[in-house]
Amino acid sequence: MVVYGVALLSFCMLLGMYLGDLIGVVIGVKANVGGVGIAMLMLILLSNLSSHKFHLKPLTASGIGFWSAMYIPIVVAMAAKQNVIGAISSGWLAVIAGVSAVVISFALIPFLSRLGGESDPLPPEDN
Repeated sequence: MVVYGVALLSFCMLLGMYLGDLIGVVIGVKANVGGVGIAMLMLILLSNLSSHKFHLKPLTASGIGFWSAMYIPIVVAMAAKQNVIGAISSGWLAVIAGVSAVVISFALIPFLSRLGGESDPLPPEDN
């Protein structure tokens, strides 16, 4: 059922935001540090775990899969709400950390694509 996907998403989001706030307190920043990313990783792990470890009904599995797929646009919307000007005005460390994360992510794309291995090509489309 779709409600299980919503419940899993809500659990991951609440726990991720709590952990992000906790990390912010620990390092002395008055902000959520990585809460959305933590929630995303937990959602990926728990949704994959649920499909492998538990024998779910197809309707339940599709509900969890649907909300797992919907989480990416939700994360993009939440990231768009961040105060970029505040981060830039707070110092160069925020700018350097952001640019470094993007550069490292782009550099890892070839490595990660090789991990996937070769796949069969898609069959031609019949019109």
